Amino acid sequence: MKKLSALLLIGLTSAFMLTACGNDNGDEVETIPVANVEESVPAETETTAETEVVDEETPPEEGMVRSDLTNEWISGDIADQRPIAVMIPNDTSALPQYSISKADILYECNVEGEMTRLMAVIKDWRDLERIGNIRSCRDYFVYWAYEWDALYVHFGGPFYIDEVINKPETNNINGLNAPEGVFYRTSDRKAPQNAYINGDGVVKEAERKNYSLTYREDLYQPDHFKFAPSSTPNDLSAYGSDAIDASKIDLSPAYPVTKTWFEYNEEDGLYYRFQGEQKNDPKHIDAVDNSQLAFKNVLVQFTYHEVRDAKGYLAFQCHDDTRDGYYFTNGKGIHVTWKKESDFSPTKYYDDNGNEIELNTGKTMICIVEDGDTFEVN
Repeated sequence: MKKLSALLLIGLTSAFMLTACGNDNGDEVETIPVANVEESVPAETETTAETEVVDEETPPEEGMVRSDLTNEWISGDIADQRPIAVMIPNDTSALPQYSISKADILYECNVEGEMTRLMAVIKDWRDLERIGNIRSCRDYFVYWAYEWDALYVHFGGPFYIDEVINKPETNNINGLNAPEGVFYRTSDRKAPQNAYINGDGVVKEAERKNYSLTYREDLYQPDHFKFAPSSTPNDLSAYGSDAIDASKIDLSPAYPVTKTWFEYNEEDGLYYRFQGEQKNDPKHIDAVDNSQLAFKNVLVQFTYHEVRDAKGYLAFQCHDDTRDGYYFTNGKGIHVTWKKESDFSPTKYYDDNGNEIELNTGKTMICIVEDGDTFEVN
């Protein structure tokens, strides 16, 4: 078992903005591409190799395009549709959640009381009938939602959110001030764990507030993740002995209440999510179809934080270029560093050679871990 923690990176600097978690200096992120190494192909197989490259970009059905969130094939009708970023509680009384398995990107981060909260970034949301439940905002999540130009869905929040929520660029859908018919409550559990929204509610409130339902070209930066070709997935073998075995990723030291962990399934190449506080059945499931949450990519991102007040409210430094983390896929993991330079710029992840990492096609879990905490891999 390996215990992994944040490493101190020397020689890198970053402006610190704690309360707003943001920095909009407009600087561009320097992207260092991964070197392409061409293999020697015998003459008789060259035609086959060329055909495979063409097939990589041939959609399985007419009109389909690659998703900018997962690199999976999606309908061209939603190619420019903005995703939603939904604040989802993660304490035991909130479980199970609905439509959470539809998240293309799922963020997890501590809030007060050592509890974690989730933010589900969902591209194809219009036909979903029950999304949530939905709870309050924490300002640092908004800066991660900015990266996807997402419509941010929440139910109120502490006064610390006021600055970022009131920015003109923030298109939020708030259960505290939305009119009747946008959010709804169910009778199968008690408030505040019974608030939900559906696709029609999102559209209704977005139209009322004159929010664009398609990407805002002046803000959205689509070049987010760098994906490996589906025909030649990244198995991290290029990193040799620097790649560690990772059949289980245990975040419970960093998330002591939810005790999150992931187990790798060799049969389908996915990491399945568990939460240890559910003693009878720790599988993290979606109540819509009882499917267990599973991810092709898992990113652990060490992030500087401070405690704001006696109630334990936290602040995270969302913009930085001095922190590190780990990337896991296909049963292996490597050390990475990360960089985010402005509100709408994507967080980029780099290997120890300074090359931007290649994620594999599929869903991604991003675990934000307080700098100085640890987690275990075996």
